[in-house]
Amino acid sequence: MAAGPARSRRVFLNHLDSYCGRSIGEYLSRCVVGASLESIGEEEEEEDENSSAAEVSSRPKEGVYQVVGTLSKPESTKPCFAEETYAVSSRKELLSHLLECEVVLYNITEDANQIEEATWAASALHMETEHFAAPKLFILISTIMTWAKSKPPDPEDPEIPFTDEDYRRRKSHSNFMDHINAEKLILKLGKTNKHKFSTYIVASGHQYGAGEGVLHYFFKIGWLSETPAIPVFGDGNNFIPTIHVLDLAAVLQNIADHRPRSHYILAVDVSMHTLQDLIRCISKNVGSGKIEKIPKENAFLSKELTQMHLDMLLVNLRMESMFLKETFNIKWVAQAGLVENIEQIVKEYKQSRGLLPLKVCIHGPPGVGKSTIAEELCKHYKLHHIKINDVISETIANLEKIVASKELDSDSVGEEGKDDEEEQGKNVEAAHDLLTSIKESMEQNAGRLDDQYVVEFVKDKLKSMPCRNQGYVLDGFPETYDQAKDLFNLENEDEEEEIKGKIPKCDKLITPEFVISLTASDEFLINRIINLPEKIVAGTHYTQDRFLQSLNVFRELNTDDKTVLNYFDELEVHPQFIDVAKFEDPENRFIVKEIIKEIGEPRNYGLTDEEKENLERKAAEERLVKEAQEKAERERKEAEERAERIANWEEWNKHQEEVKRQEQELLEAQSLPLRNYLMKNVMPTLMQGINECCRIRPDDPVDFLAEYLFKNSPDIE
Repeated sequence: MAAGPARSRRVFLNHLDSYCGRSIGEYLSRCVVGASLESIGEEEEEEDENSSAAEVSSRPKEGVYQVVGTLSKPESTKPCFAEETYAVSSRKELLSHLLECEVVLYNITEDANQIEEATWAASALHMETEHFAAPKLFILISTIMTWAKSKPPDPEDPEIPFTDEDYRRRKSHSNFMDHINAEKLILKLGKTNKHKFSTYIVASGHQYGAGEGVLHYFFKIGWLSETPAIPVFGDGNNFIPTIHVLDLAAVLQNIADHRPRSHYILAVDVSMHTLQDLIRCISKNVGSGKIEKIPKENAFLSKELTQMHLDMLLVNLRMESMFLKETFNIKWVAQAGLVENIEQIVKEYKQSRGLLPLKVCIHGPPGVGKSTIAEELCKHYKLHHIKINDVISETIANLEKIVASKELDSDSVGEEGKDDEEEQGKNVEAAHDLLTSIKESMEQNAGRLDDQYVVEFVKDKLKSMPCRNQGYVLDGFPETYDQAKDLFNLENEDEEEEIKGKIPKCDKLITPEFVISLTASDEFLINRIINLPEKIVAGTHYTQDRFLQSLNVFRELNTDDKTVLNYFDELEVHPQFIDVAKFEDPENRFIVKEIIKEIGEPRNYGLTDEEKENLERKAAEERLVKEAQEKAERERKEAEERAERIANWEEWNKHQEEVKRQEQELLEAQSLPLRNYLMKNVMPTLMQGINECCRIRPDDPVDFLAEYLFKNSPDIE
C-alpha cells in the first residue's frame, strides 16, 4: 500500500495546547508516514519510545506528519512540534487552512464547545470534495461516554464486554447527546465519496498519562497530601475504560496509515479497572495510600471537577477493542492499563508538570534560628518540616495506636485500616516489641532515644510519600558524621569502596540536594538568647545552663575531621554557609531571601484557587486599611492646615485692628496742633470773610474769600 518513499502529510488538529492535543500533536510530529504499516523490531521500538521532543527538529522533514492547528487560548505560545498555529477569525479562513491538509483531526473529548466547529468543518470539507487535489481523511476523536447508557450485549452475563461491532446499538449519556449526534453526522458524510473524503470516529477511553487528564484531580490531591485520604465517589465499583494518551495517538497514526475498513473504532486498553481500583493505585503510589468513599453528591462540592468530569468518572462500561488487536500495529505504552504501569505513569506525571521534590538540610548551632528559617522555607516552597522531636513523638503515637488495635475485634477493623497496617509492614506483635525497646532505651539514656532508633524513624519519615513528593526541610539533623552515614548511605554499600576515596553510595531518594549551614559566634548566640523573653525561654533548652551545654556539644561535634558537613562534602553536596551575624535581621527575612536565591524557584503546584482568593482578599483588606489610613491622615492634615489658617487669619485681623488703632491715635496726635492753630488764627478771619461775602455777594465767592483771607490774615504784616 505504501509503495515508494513516503512523503510528508499535513495534519490539522484543533487545540494543540490542550492536554490531549499537545500529546497527540507531539507524537504525530515524530512519526514517519507509513511507519505503522511495517513490522518494527524491539530495538527500533525502544529507540522510538525513548526519543524526545528535542529530537524532532533534527529529523528530516520529508516523510513525517507536519502538524498544524488552532490553540484553545490565543495567548498560548506555539508548541515546538507545530509547523503553524492559526488564530482563526472567520470560518472562511479556517476552511482554507483545512483544505491544505490531507488529514483533519478534531478532538471533542475535552471541550464540548468544539463539537459545533467539528461538524461544520466536516460538512464544509464534504461540500468541497469535487475540488480536492488529493483524498482527505477526517477523524473525530470522541468519547466512550456515547455508550454510557447502552444495554449489555448479554443481559444474562454482565461481564461480557462491548466490542467495536456493537457501535450501532450504543446509547449515549444524556449529557453527551451532542457528541453522538456529531459522530452520526460525520460517519454519514464519509459514505458519499469514500475515495476522496473518508471519515472515522475514534471512541476514546478516558485518557491518562503524560500529565493526566480527567484523573489529574486525584493525582493532585495525592501529591499535595492535604487530605488524609483520596475520595472515591459512590461505591467505586463502576468499570472505567481507559487508554494512555500516547496509545490513543498511535491509534490515530494507524488510521492515517491503514485507512481501515471499519470506520468506528474503540480506542481502549485491555484493562478492566473500577474507579476504586484506579484511585487506590494512585493513592498508594502518589498519596497516603488511603481512600475514602463519599456520596456521589459530595463530588459536586469540588471546584476543580466539572459536570463532564463527574459524568466520566461515574460511567460503568466494560469494553474491549478487538479491532486494535487484530488490525493495527501499535507500539503500546500501557496496553495493560494504568494500574500495571503506574510507576511509568507517575514518572510521566511528575516530568510533565515539573513536580520535583526539594530536599533541604538546615545545619547550625543552637539559637541560630534554624527552626524559624525552616518554617519560612516550608511555607514558601510547600515542604514538610522535619523536626526530630516531632518525628519521635509521631512514631511512638503510631506504634501505640497499632498496639491498642489488638484489643479491638478483627471484624471492627475496616478495610482501610487493614491496608494501612499492611502497608506499614508492622503487625501488632512487632509494634509492641519495638515500643518496649524504645521505652527501655529512653529509660537507660535519661529520656534520650538511642541514635539507631532516631535514624530509623527519620529515614522512614523521609521515605514517606509526602516527603518523596514535595520534599522536606530537615531541621538540625543529622548532627554527626555517623548519623548522616547511617541515615543516607545505602544499606548494602561496600565499605572498601568508601575507604578508597570514592563517593559514598547514598540513597538519592532521601539525600538532601541543598545543605544550608548557619554560622555565628558564641558571643552573638549568647547575647541573642539573653535578650529572649522569659516566657519563650521557660521549659526549653534555651535556659542558661542547658544552652551553654548544647553549644559546647555542637562545637565539639563540628571541630573534628569527621563532621556532618564533611559527609555532605564527600557526596559533593557542598554546604552553603550563611553568617547570621552579618544580617541585622531578628525575623530572618533577609536570610530566608538569601537561601531562596540559592535554591531557586518552587517545583510544586502553584497557589490553589482558595489560596489565591485568600491572598487577593488579604491584599484587598490591606489596601482598604491603607486607603483608610491615608484618608484619615489626609483629613488630619487638612484639619490642621484649616485650623492653622483660621488662627493665622484671626491673628492677622487682630494685628490689623491694632495697626489701625495706632494709626488713628498717631493721626489724632499729629492733627491736634493744626486744629489749635486753625481755631486761633484762621477761623475768626474766615467767619468774618464769610459774613462779608454774604453781604456783598460777589460773582466769585471763592476768589473773594481767598483775597479776603490774604489781606486780613493776622500772620501777614
